[in-house]
Amino acid sequence: MNRFDWQALLEKPYSSFPEYEERPIIGITTNYEDCQSRLAEGYYKSVARVGGVPLLIPPITDTDVIINTLNHLDGLILSGGGDFNPLYCDEEPSPKLHSVNGERDLPELLITRLAYNRHLPILGICKGIQTLVMALGGRVAQDIEEELGQDGRKLIKHSQDAQKSEPTHSVDIEPCSILWNIYERDRIMVNSFHHQAIADVGDKFRVAAKAPDGVIEAIESCQYRNVIGVQWHPECLEDGNEIFKWLKTAASTYREIHTLHEWVTTLDSHCDTPMLFPQGVNISKRDSRILVDLHKMYEGLLDASIMVAYLPQPKGKESFEQLHGVAPRKYADNIFDRIEEMVRENPEYASIAKTPSEVVRAKQTERKAIMLGIENGLALEGNLANVEYFAKRGVVYITLCHNGDNLLCDSAKGSGTHNGLSAFGVEVIREMNKWGVMVDLSHASEKSFWDALKVSKTPIICSHSSCRALCDHPRNLTDEQMKALSESGGVMQLTAYKGFLSKEDNADLTDFLDHLAHAVEIMGVEHVGIGTDFDGDGGVPGLADASDIFNLIEMLISEGYAYDEVEGIMGGNFLRLMDKVQKAREVSLGND
Repeated sequence: MNRFDWQALLEKPYSSFPEYEERPIIGITTNYEDCQSRLAEGYYKSVARVGGVPLLIPPITDTDVIINTLNHLDGLILSGGGDFNPLYCDEEPSPKLHSVNGERDLPELLITRLAYNRHLPILGICKGIQTLVMALGGRVAQDIEEELGQDGRKLIKHSQDAQKSEPTHSVDIEPCSILWNIYERDRIMVNSFHHQAIADVGDKFRVAAKAPDGVIEAIESCQYRNVIGVQWHPECLEDGNEIFKWLKTAASTYREIHTLHEWVTTLDSHCDTPMLFPQGVNISKRDSRILVDLHKMYEGLLDASIMVAYLPQPKGKESFEQLHGVAPRKYADNIFDRIEEMVRENPEYASIAKTPSEVVRAKQTERKAIMLGIENGLALEGNLANVEYFAKRGVVYITLCHNGDNLLCDSAKGSGTHNGLSAFGVEVIREMNKWGVMVDLSHASEKSFWDALKVSKTPIICSHSSCRALCDHPRNLTDEQMKALSESGGVMQLTAYKGFLSKEDNADLTDFLDHLAHAVEIMGVEHVGIGTDFDGDGGVPGLADASDIFNLIEMLISEGYAYDEVEGIMGGNFLRLMDKVQKAREVSLGND
């Protein structure tokens, strides 16, 4: 083809429709010199070669610009460059510090933190690995010889004179690491152009590879995220494509999850964030003290959260009013008032939802749905009329009890006061059926569970429970309970509370997925959902807050769940049951 016949290149896109193959968009941060944003060709050519679309990102500190950029990306490369200004990590400069780039450092730190929050796949290269550590809680040594050579180790040369395409030393890769899965061997040869190095990876990363002298050469996320940093320049090496292929695959998955989320409504059926309202938290502000706020919901693709009014069960002789200064119903109302106030302050981004259709409408208008629940039937104050009161207020479910027997029933941690449901508890369930309020049996004793299953004319839920077969705890459901729950049309919402996932003190997302898989096996996938118990001691590594709902969706896809199964688990099953219970209310009230 004539190199100047540029129109001939249009034959390919014009010959069919659509004109292009869908590819993930991968942003690449650029260097800055002489008032120009610059990037070596190896970065963007490597991305294009493996099937990605490179997009160059200039160093800009405007967070609106950064976030708008990130919203169009499926992956991110943090490119190489000079030294970081040590003032960004509260250190004074070492005499061996090389040149710093005042235009670039702050944009790199900002984009890294914001991209990490959004679960974007990230590859840090050379300075990029140091950017990851600087931005996310680790520490960089200003000079290898000055700091890391002081412990008596014999250092190798880390700043080569050879061409960038020439490997000059080896690195040993940790078994079972992402890097090992990429290269499928425990040692590779790399180039080396750095005098700074990782001193401490922090709590978000683990070491993935080291040089023979022990200097850290690669890190990866230890929080179930597709994030890798390498100290070398793979874009210049013969086998460097492998790591770019990994990034392209991770970016494609990221796009797939976001595409899936366009029609899947995600719902967490149990959130205790209101317990922390007295500390002055607000769900519209990103706050490290809480696990659920609007920021984390958006980052995790969580569409709806049922925020409960939790009422602690009095243990001694003092009444609830004596302990808390108000009666139980007023206590719950105060919580609901504050939730509604926060939602009113953010009308473009959040709304109160009382029905499944309102949840869907909120999603369609790009708002987060906040629903109301009650944890502990103590809120009814022994008055049956309060069921109607709370139903009209918008409460979608009432957890009959908490950790202690109450007027309704015995608790899993109670003393068998009623031998199951009380006579009042029977009346309450019938009234809840009438008013379309879901009956929640998390926290109930086994006898209370079986009694309620017989009494309720509509299917029941367990809003935050796990499997006793995998973790023998009285709060968890036996296989027999789970079978009966599914046969009656009910739904079990799996919780992320570590004490209900494992007897060991190291439960994480894999344990949660084991419980979910067991529940699916016993009950069928259409009777299982998610009730994390965030801010009520729920949360484990990999599913640590609302932003990690993204991890859960990704893991369900990777473990082979079909899209319609993911849709059911992530919220569809719960909303289907909720719709059934509320339609029964219409029939019941229509007959009165």
